[in-house]
Amino acid sequence: MDGLHWLRQGDAVTQAAALLLLAMSVASWVIILWKLRLTRRAHVDVPRCTAAFWQAKTLTQAAELLPAFDREALVLPLVRAALQVDDAQGAGANALASQGSLSQRLTRVLRDALHGVLGRLQFGQVLLATVGSTAPFVGLLGTVWGIYHALTALTGAEQISIERLAGPVGEALIMTAAGLTVAIPAVLAYNWFGRVIARIEADLEGFARDLRELLVDTGPPT
Repeated sequence: MDGLHWLRQGDAVTQAAALLLLAMSVASWVIILWKLRLTRRAHVDVPRCTAAFWQAKTLTQAAELLPAFDREALVLPLVRAALQVDDAQGAGANALASQGSLSQRLTRVLRDALHGVLGRLQFGQVLLATVGSTAPFVGLLGTVWGIYHALTALTGAEQISIERLAGPVGEALIMTAAGLTVAIPAVLAYNWFGRVIARIEADLEGFARDLRELLVDTGPPT
């Protein structure tokens, strides 16, 4: 606990900055670990799901098979959305949702389903970007405040001693290091997940496009 002596002795600004950095670090690592699990599963499941889909005899059979492969529910919502095209038409023949050509209705439902899936993949990216861009400035606030304390300690002093400067300067250096320690993992994770998610999104968009073209050519889903 001696290593936290500077924090216990710090004022409200120092403690608030330290707690904010701690909250940023915890939140970013929770997102990082969750997205690692999500992207690892998606990297394996999306190709398996698309392969299983094209081996199925009907769209209904594919929807029944996919839950066994689609652990994160990334492909299945697209197939279920396509199956709902006829259900929407039968439930309300006069509704705007049931009007238009099959191509238009498929485009609408697949687009909505794809947006929902991509939203899950992108979840947490904003937080990582925010932590990566703001954590250094929070640490800088603590640094400036520590320097201010060091200068205050010299006010009225006839002699400059290491003992009077060690605490405030150490506080400033620790806050600088803390800000960078929080920001660097968030920035690296944001960039890496951005590349991985972009590849998964491309696969899902390609599958949605192929599914739409298949159903437009073969008629209403069955």
